[in-house]
Amino acid sequence: MNLRKFGSIDWQIGEIGLGCWAMGADWGDVSEENAKNILKTSFDNGVNFFDTADVYGDGRSEKFLGQFINSTSERIYVATKAGRRINPHEAQGYYDKDLMESYVDRSLKNLNVDTIDLLQMHCPPTEVYSHDSTYEMLDYLVSKGKIQHYGFSVQTVEEAIACIQRPHTKSVQIIFNMLRLKPAEEFFNLAKDKGVAIIVRVPLASGLLTGKMNSNSTFPENDHRNYNINGDAFDVGETFSGVEFNRALKVVEELKSITPEGFSLSQLALKWILMHDAVSVIIPGAKNSDQALNNISASSFPDISNIMKQIENIYATYLKDDIHPRW
Repeated sequence: MNLRKFGSIDWQIGEIGLGCWAMGADWGDVSEENAKNILKTSFDNGVNFFDTADVYGDGRSEKFLGQFINSTSERIYVATKAGRRINPHEAQGYYDKDLMESYVDRSLKNLNVDTIDLLQMHCPPTEVYSHDSTYEMLDYLVSKGKIQHYGFSVQTVEEAIACIQRPHTKSVQIIFNMLRLKPAEEFFNLAKDKGVAIIVRVPLASGLLTGKMNSNSTFPENDHRNYNINGDAFDVGETFSGVEFNRALKVVEELKSITPEGFSLSQLALKWILMHDAVSVIIPGAKNSDQALNNISASSFPDISNIMKQIENIYATYLKDDIHPRW
């Protein structure tokens, strides 16, 4: 596994991490045994950065991860998130030090650690990014030793740009994949110049970029690819990267047609992201160990400079006019 420096923090991170949403909830059923196997397989094959959140299965994901990291003496970097437990989900909750500290205390207990490596605000309302109280609350949590560093998980490029104006923001987690190119055009260089780490989520567009879906694909009721297809539960951009399903399938066929020999479409999708040196780590999820290994393998695949422009052209032809202005 190739390593990358995590922004201005002196962490050497495997460039493929693991997103632990699926072992919490919202992706159909993932058994405890499967979750433990995914974590072990990932770690044994070079993954040392794990991303979770307090709301993934109401703490289920954090607990699985906590059990795993306490089973080894090796250095593992854990990023969790807070904020989506606020109900109603309004900006004021993010300014409440006592409330946010209670969420962090719960995560510390779930993870069975004394301090959290990286706490991310979990896609808060847009006004949170420009409010001084947000950063006062986060600096307070750092001063108490409950978190080491903080960053933001954002929905839009504009939110990403806003939060990196603050000096203690260490990372931004953002959706970036072959169906959404705006971050590379308008954000990556700004983050790189400021030494802010970039965590890429939804790299496979909720599985679309595996190339295994078709117009007859169906998803369980407890899978966000079913219940959030129109953004009824949270931002629709988290599901299939916000692209209408059948339209996305047509784009996937175009991408398949230029996939190099020896690559699966998912390996191409991950390698394409890794071609952007501003990216610190990608956090694809997995519902079994085979998926995790397939994702990890992309780190060892050869340079694809010769088709980067073709991928940009496919995006510009089919998606840019609709997707670019929204996120």
